Amino acid sequence: MTSPAPSQPFRISRTFDAPRALVWQLWTQPEHLGRWFSPKGVTPAGGTMDLRTGGSYHYCLKTLDGNEMWGKWVFREVTPPERMVWVHSFSDAQGGTTRHPMAANWPLEMLSRATFTEAGGKTTVTLEWHALNATPDEQKVFDAAHGGMRGGWTGTFDHLDAYLAEIGKSGA
Repeated sequence: MTSPAPSQPFRISRTFDAPRALVWQLWTQPEHLGRWFSPKGVTPAGGTMDLRTGGSYHYCLKTLDGNEMWGKWVFREVTPPERMVWVHSFSDAQGGTTRHPMAANWPLEMLSRATFTEAGGKTTVTLEWHALNATPDEQKVFDAAHGGMRGGWTGTFDHLDAYLAEIGKSGA
């Protein structure tokens, strides 16, 4: 029996016209994440954060029809202002790990890494996701969903661009 070919991680990058310290702040403070962190058509509805290795970010998103979707990040590494690594999952309101509300074969957890690099006063955020401990079927679903993830993260990054414009590049 042959092993399946290793899957490719999902990667996306965006350069923001703002200094790295500000972009880091907007990614690591729940009062800011609660203003921009959501794909198009979904509204952030706040969250709580304990930003440290072993800490977590537990957040809620509301769909256009008023339904709530919960998510959770459990931090494995926090290296301000350049890198965060976390395990990303869907959640319930109490913080328990749950399955994707619309995709039963979605991996239960994803290993996520965000890096923040600055050049010329602009910050590039690169996000990478890997299915974590996925079954072969879950890995296949994850691999097939890269286009949808790209669309979701493009909308999320658009929200961050708009929020940066709203608060001004000088600070939050």
